Amino acid sequence: MKTPPRSRWARLRVMLHPSRSYSVFAATVLLMVSTFLSRIIGLVRVKYIVWLFGRGPEADAFNAAFVLPDMIAYFLVGGAASITFVTILTRYRESGREVEGERSLSVILTTMYLVLGATIALAELLAPWYVRGWFSGFDAHTSALCIRLTRILLPAQLCFFASGVFGSVLLVRKQFSVQAVAPLIYGLGPIVGGLLLVKYIGVSSLAVGTVAGAICGPFLLNWIFARRAGVHYRVLLDWHDKGLREWVRLSLPLMAGVSLVTADNWIIAHFASGTGGAVSLMSYAKQLFMAPMAMLAQAAGAASMPFFASLWTRERRYEFAVGVADSVSRVTSLGLLVGSGMIVLGWPAIDLVFTGGRFSAADSRECALYFALFSVSICLWSAQSIYSRAFYAAGNTFAPMVAGTVVTLISLPIYYSLYHACGAVGLVLASNLGIAMQTLAIAVLLHQRHMVSIASLDYIELGRCLLASTIAGLAAWFAALGIRIGLARFPALPHSARFADMLILCVGTLLWIAIAKLVLEKTGSALPRVAMKRLGLS
Repeated sequence: MKTPPRSRWARLRVMLHPSRSYSVFAATVLLMVSTFLSRIIGLVRVKYIVWLFGRGPEADAFNAAFVLPDMIAYFLVGGAASITFVTILTRYRESGREVEGERSLSVILTTMYLVLGATIALAELLAPWYVRGWFSGFDAHTSALCIRLTRILLPAQLCFFASGVFGSVLLVRKQFSVQAVAPLIYGLGPIVGGLLLVKYIGVSSLAVGTVAGAICGPFLLNWIFARRAGVHYRVLLDWHDKGLREWVRLSLPLMAGVSLVTADNWIIAHFASGTGGAVSLMSYAKQLFMAPMAMLAQAAGAASMPFFASLWTRERRYEFAVGVADSVSRVTSLGLLVGSGMIVLGWPAIDLVFTGGRFSAADSRECALYFALFSVSICLWSAQSIYSRAFYAAGNTFAPMVAGTVVTLISLPIYYSLYHACGAVGLVLASNLGIAMQTLAIAVLLHQRHMVSIASLDYIELGRCLLASTIAGLAAWFAALGIRIGLARFPALPHSARFADMLILCVGTLLWIAIAKLVLEKTGSALPRVAMKRLGLS
């Protein structure tokens, strides 16, 4: 008897079931969709914040308040607990020692909760001295706000560490559904907190909502489904546990060094505090920039990490090298294409979405300038994200730590010089130069260790995408210029700023897609055909 076809809703439920095991491609698609939805929520969150607080002292204080919690997470737990845990638990799973791995998980979590909890308590006490020192450009009112918000946000790091530990249990089983849903809940936290509490506690409502989102999303979801996967956490201390020692060995380099990928935000906030409103505007621009970058690289990197780790553990070195090189080539090619569209269409998009409330048209133009300059380097941010995970999958965190620390130290005088020469714009230029050095350094290290050859990248496809992005970007730019001139010369046509922005976005996007697709096809690229096929459009 023939089985009747399942409905789309039934297929969707099967696909999103938390216990489902994913392939690399399916996991990448799922996480890209999740990232897209997360960034839509993030866009709503930023819009809500700019409407309420614009680029004022409340917004500066709120955006700056994340720096100390991020520093603690980076220096105390290596910034991303799931990266090292995936490597460790993959080894236990591949060798049939899952019970031992579960015990080590309990030991590590208990130990780090004691250490992290004590550090957070100390940071709560020292927050005033930190804020006045790191954000020396803030006035007394902004500093006081930043201190209060920092103290509210600090405990959320306990949730993020636990979510990284429990989430790694699901990742090594190739289960990505929770990783797709948890960020959506976290992203809604500040919005819900603001809607419920802003009338009573002002900007502090956003911080309270952020912490509530961290508890309900990343922490609770990963904990619940890790338990369903058979993992049971116990309060357990054992300084001699092999898993704890292995985690410390992998994490210490991440704690000891400073990667520009993370430090970039800290450095920018430090210098920008001397320019009123710059902390907020650059934070908004960077958050918008990170949305497509996360879809391109972070989703692919998170999905590929368990597979890279598995290949390396099984000593399948050739497949490992090819897989990393292919991933880097794909995300860099897409980064070149997407970057040109972001540069050209960023201004009308930001003006259309954000202008209003306490956020003026002038604020939108300044924010759009930062966004466009950040977008130049999206292909580099995407490439280094994959390259770094290749090192982590191989259990080597020392080499990227040294490279990242050296690049950060070299970059500091560049940030200082360009900020004093060009103002806030100079900080974005310094950021781009720094990430270029970071990407090159990690790529060369992988090449020298015969892990991933630089020569194995698909340079022909990269050249095609660079050509397509340049031609499509110029065409969209001239179209946008023509629309603005046309609307100015013909007063009978609708000439409001919002109408112009919408028209430029529609025409520019369609023109950019059409020309990019045409150039890619004429130069022999398989990218349009593969994309159409995987989207089910051909």
